[in-house]
Amino acid sequence: MNKRLRLRPARKEDLPAILAIERLSFPTPWQATHFFVELYRDYARLWVAEIEGQVVGYICFWIIADEAHLANIAVHPSCRGQGVGSELLRVFLRFARRRGARRALLEVRASNRVARRFYEKFGFEKDGVRRSYYQDTKEDAVLMSKRL
Repeated sequence: MNKRLRLRPARKEDLPAILAIERLSFPTPWQATHFFVELYRDYARLWVAEIEGQVVGYICFWIIADEAHLANIAVHPSCRGQGVGSELLRVFLRFARRRGARRALLEVRASNRVARRFYEKFGFEKDGVRRSYYQDTKEDAVLMSKRL
């Protein structure tokens, strides 16, 4: 992990940086209102990763009962491959365990092999498929989970 990397809860002021990373990372990015709402939901967490005060990644997840759902994670393209995403995911899993979650869940585009391998590295396994899950392309989502 990059020693200059710092993770912290996101603030409203972080939304422009989060949105910029989102737009660079996904074919159909979340809108500002999606992220804004996550800042205030009781069960949601939106955290950022920053290097030297610059937001370089974020993670959004929900803890509901005994499940932790990874809603969104992305790292700025210029910072990928430096351990930022891995640190975000590690912190998510630790936080979920401490909050009593027994399982972590996520959906990932079937075509996104890089992301699927990333999650598998952390012990996530394929549980199933949601057909035509992504509205923009009608692409399937691969359901993955990990016991905590």
